[in-house]
Amino acid sequence: MKQRCILHVDMDAFFAAVEQRDHPEWRGKPVIVGSPPDQRGVVSTCSYEARVFGVHSAMPSREAYRRCPQGIFVPPSMEAYEEASGQVFAIFERFSPLIEPISIDEAFIDVTGAGLLFGDGRAIAEKIRAAIRAEVRLTASIGVAHNKFLAKMASEKAKPDGLFVVPEGRDAIMRFLASHPVGALWGVGKVTGEALERAGFRTVADIQQADPAYLARVLGEGLASHLRALSFGEDARDVETAFEEKSLSREHTFLEDCKDRDAVREVLKGLADEVGRRVRAHGHFAAVGRLKLRWSDFRTITRQAPFETAVCDDFSLRALALRLFDAEPLVQPVRLVGFGVSGFCAGRSEQLSLFDDAPEARAKRERLCRTVDALRDKLGDQALGRVCPP
Repeated sequence: MKQRCILHVDMDAFFAAVEQRDHPEWRGKPVIVGSPPDQRGVVSTCSYEARVFGVHSAMPSREAYRRCPQGIFVPPSMEAYEEASGQVFAIFERFSPLIEPISIDEAFIDVTGAGLLFGDGRAIAEKIRAAIRAEVRLTASIGVAHNKFLAKMASEKAKPDGLFVVPEGRDAIMRFLASHPVGALWGVGKVTGEALERAGFRTVADIQQADPAYLARVLGEGLASHLRALSFGEDARDVETAFEEKSLSREHTFLEDCKDRDAVREVLKGLADEVGRRVRAHGHFAAVGRLKLRWSDFRTITRQAPFETAVCDDFSLRALALRLFDAEPLVQPVRLVGFGVSGFCAGRSEQLSLFDDAPEARAKRERLCRTVDALRDKLGDQALGRVCPP
């Protein structure tokens, strides 16, 4: 049986790189994409020039400014990022139909069957990198291996703007993995990492050399077996081409903790509308709505409820969002509010009564919302207000 060839492609500092591409005066300078430094919020991503100062994703923007006051802070330009992502994924499709998107700027590609047309894994990776550089004017790092785990590890080693091919053979693979910290193994989060640290496991080599029975006592048999397999470079998962987002959501962090219920309510309406637009753009109907509230002391609650039938219109989304919110007492000022949906399907199934006019009313609401979407796409997001009253 022919050994698989998997690529893991990861765009380099993608959002920041698009900004530097589109603003030549920012090239070579620390670009920080995310919330402004005078507001509460976090860094989405940053250029490598900013990373030198210790700035990283998910860092509070105020802390990023403290570390890098000369940084160029810019809000996300999602339309530009999505356009660039589409161009990159179109390049992937020239080499293989077996593509598993991980995010807007990252994917696995199974090129096992493409060798006769394009060469071995290294050759295909070089062709992809060259096409991205020439056509999209961005850089990508690519890892090449016979499974997904090793390809992901290889792309990390290749960063930035590089290519790394994992050596073949069990011994060579074990040497490649040995010096990595245990946190590099999939399935090792904070809690598991602390348990391994207490038990004396710090590197992948420690896992490779561990007594299986002792490792099982530390972690449990299932997780211990999983980590041992990864430590030897074993991963049988296929590239999954039927990737689907499992949920869609939007959040808003207030500049100052908000005590005004009506003000929070107004923000929530807008979030529900944004979610609705995204649901329709994906061709989805949602079965479940979810409210998220974070209080001033950082405690977070979520509340969710099903829709009577799967929906995609702003009217239904907003009604459920407000119903969930109105049922919650404001025990503290609100730091963050969010709304999301899940349980996606391509259509809806429902029991219809002979005298029920609800399906017709829903269809009218959906047509109205889609018309507004089309106008906003053409005229801009600010061209129209909300499609329904409070």
